[in-house]
Amino acid sequence: MKIAVVREQAAGERRVAATPETVKKFAALGATLAVEAGAGAAASLADADYAAAGATIGDRAATLAGAQIVLGVQGPDPASLSGVAPGAWVVAGLNPFGERARVDAYAAAGLEALAMEFMPRITRAQSMDILSSQSNLAGYKAVLDAAAEYGRAFPMMMTAAGTVSAARVFVMGVGVAGLQAIATARRLGAQVSATDVRSATKEQIQSLGAKPVFVENVAGIEGEGSGGYAGEMSPEYQAAQAELVSAHIAKQDIVITTALIPGRPAPRLVSDAQLASMRPGSVVVDLAVEQGGNVEGAVAGEVVERHGVKIVGHRNVAGRLPADASALFARNLYNFLSTFWDKEQARPVLDAEIGDAIRLTKDGKVVNARLLS
Repeated sequence: MKIAVVREQAAGERRVAATPETVKKFAALGATLAVEAGAGAAASLADADYAAAGATIGDRAATLAGAQIVLGVQGPDPASLSGVAPGAWVVAGLNPFGERARVDAYAAAGLEALAMEFMPRITRAQSMDILSSQSNLAGYKAVLDAAAEYGRAFPMMMTAAGTVSAARVFVMGVGVAGLQAIATARRLGAQVSATDVRSATKEQIQSLGAKPVFVENVAGIEGEGSGGYAGEMSPEYQAAQAELVSAHIAKQDIVITTALIPGRPAPRLVSDAQLASMRPGSVVVDLAVEQGGNVEGAVAGEVVERHGVKIVGHRNVAGRLPADASALFARNLYNFLSTFWDKEQARPVLDAEIGDAIRLTKDGKVVNARLLS
């Protein structure tokens, strides 16, 4: 079993899909590892370290030649995968809804594309979940980005020259990224509040020492989505939440939005009118900017200013911590493949529950139910 690790080609992508640690673990399973030269350079991982772990270093053609599994962070261009074994697996974050043409191209090339972001949110798959591992880092980095743009300190400081008030941070969306944002802002000394459409998150917010801000007693709430994700909000809830948030957001210094619904545009959480109600110098960080944005006026890849409020819209936020993001991503991939490794066949053999959930293409066809529905 030859496993190829390719260098990322997407603009600004600094992560890598395997580290010397996971290369050594794959080799222990009996796999042969080939790593494209320079694949880990942007994540501070040298070719020599991969070689010392047992990998063969070469150019892209040599790396891919005869490979039965190709590992990537973002889905590689199907045209760049010539030379792989027939029916080879492509295991990466494939953005199936946003890059459907690429999925079709994988099918046409006879590749079996496995989308790691479609990993079901079940207990045994937690260690394989790239969305959770990367969102955790994104939530942390969002607070640091906010602190870098904010012209004041986060903690309350009592000095001989007077007292500096603590920054007020409001986190909208309390999934993995939101919870880490709350914890990080608290560690920096901010006064933190948070909201979510899922009532079950209220206790999680309180457990981190933050104040929950929730709409109460509104019929028709559909916030509890399937698979551990948030769902759509009812019109009644949306109206009540807008009123509550408008009153709260005007008093905040920092707002961090994290709300995403798989396969749909990001829900709009902060309007232009709400931005105008915030005091000049405030900062809003939109972690959903690449899916359309939670914040009106957010621009993917830019920091813009509206009404004196900075809106931070960095792309690929987890990838801006490339060393740690790569380490976690690589472990997710190793945990996935090693769980299904069949020693007799010397290759991974997927079961139906996880295999059918993440498999996009097979035998020249798109087979995933979520893409066909």
